[in-house]
Amino acid sequence: MTNAPSHVRGATDAPLSTETIGAMLRRVVERFGAREALVVRAQGYRATYRELWDATTALAKALMARGIDAGERVGIWSPNRHEWVVTQHATARIGAILVNVNPAYKSRELEYALNQSGIRLLLLARGFRTTDYRALLDEVRGRCPHLEQVVVIDDDWDALLAEAAAVDDAALAEREAGLDCHDPINIQYTSGTTGAPKGATLSHHNILNNGHLCGEILAYTEADRVCIPVPFYHCFGMVMGNLACASHGACAVVPGEAFDARLTLETVGAERCTSLYGVPTMFIAQLNHPDFERTDVSSLRTGIMAGAPCPAEVMKQVHDRMNIREITICYGMTETSPVSTQTRRGDSFERRVSTVGRVHPHVEIQVVDPETGRVVERGTSGELCTRGYSVMLGYWNNQEATAAAVDAERWMHTRDLAVMDHDGYLRIVGRLTDMIIRGGENIYPREIEEFLYTHPEIEDAHVIGVPSQLYGEEVMAWVKLKAGADVDDVALTAFCRGRIATTKIPRFWKRVDSFPMTVTGKVQKFRMRELAAAELGLDAGAENTGR
Repeated sequence: MTNAPSHVRGATDAPLSTETIGAMLRRVVERFGAREALVVRAQGYRATYRELWDATTALAKALMARGIDAGERVGIWSPNRHEWVVTQHATARIGAILVNVNPAYKSRELEYALNQSGIRLLLLARGFRTTDYRALLDEVRGRCPHLEQVVVIDDDWDALLAEAAAVDDAALAEREAGLDCHDPINIQYTSGTTGAPKGATLSHHNILNNGHLCGEILAYTEADRVCIPVPFYHCFGMVMGNLACASHGACAVVPGEAFDARLTLETVGAERCTSLYGVPTMFIAQLNHPDFERTDVSSLRTGIMAGAPCPAEVMKQVHDRMNIREITICYGMTETSPVSTQTRRGDSFERRVSTVGRVHPHVEIQVVDPETGRVVERGTSGELCTRGYSVMLGYWNNQEATAAAVDAERWMHTRDLAVMDHDGYLRIVGRLTDMIIRGGENIYPREIEEFLYTHPEIEDAHVIGVPSQLYGEEVMAWVKLKAGADVDDVALTAFCRGRIATTKIPRFWKRVDSFPMTVTGKVQKFRMRELAAAELGLDAGAENTGR
């Protein structure tokens, strides 16, 4: 008897919303206007839903006064601030397409985003960390013909809001009434390891429904307070964070401009947060921070770990030490708004630590053979594909890239390797581009990483393939040891022997204090490969012997 095919559809008993983001916010304000909506501790900012609505109304009118029409692009280049959230809602209310500019961008990347999306008005912070945004903009502005207006949030925000007086309520209401939920409302640039970034274009329908459904699975109500240390420029912050909160009348609590373990812990305790978000590296940093044992995390009940593979050992600590008994893992990508699968609060602990859950409502997923495109049997590895309301409208002004990612039947090809079990739960076993092929054998880094997390002195570990003239590729592990630990290569190799296959034991080890990462906390394995090949002298095809 053959296994069932790796194909499943999500529940459709509750209908999808056909509201725009502005219509949703108006409805929530009418119900929960006096409740706290947004707290940004680093700015000392607090707003109720009524106050947030009034702020978005002022900015929406001000942008209209500046001549911004529906469909025109407004960029925001800023770390996490209350102005980011206000801008997100205000642009949605007037039908302008918000372009999220990565806070880590330098001049070349900024110029590309400005020109590729055709940003007409850019709101920017003075800078972020050691980067002067105004100086970088000055370098490229002369080469950005679409960019007509620049607003420095730190200097010009109040003056911009004052311009709202030139637009009456009727004009804003008329604009809002002319919007459709399927209109494009957001462009997010994928970080991509090769080639130019691509602008995933998302609609009200895409991101509002996805945020709402994430919140439904987490059982959010107006009583929840969600700690959001992940960046707004990414779907994790603006969709799973801001929109999941707003659609349920919950409060979004933002520790600071960027992730800081101490500040996040402080925020959870002081604000009595009930939910906490983060990528695995963020949870690891908090669990190992000196302030952790002094922080009261008893208010936490749920949260999301996503954005990267979630090590089982880390999940166990989050469950037991951080008190997040209803922690969920989400899987998705920017191009799918972002979440396609999520564990459920009622799942067994084993399900919640070893899988990325099962299909989201109104979403369809399948696992296919990357070579033939045929659906594989359950229990067999293949490429994960997803389709449904959440699939992006396309890459902005890039039909060729869109056609390469979304096939004729509207399946989004994720390039992630997954295995679906008999109950429909997914395990992500690697990336098509991350898979190591050593001597003709496929080796999945995730499997080795999970094993290394069981070492009592390893805090974090990431595995890559490096060039080998003999085998094609060899396995290399980058490990971050716990404070005070001192383990050499010989001991690490000995730990692996007899526990994992000899071919999976890393040939090379590198102990590090940190890993190359994106702003969202995703480890950049392509950068690790580049650095390792150069350091080991393997980029010239040097010979490697066996172990």
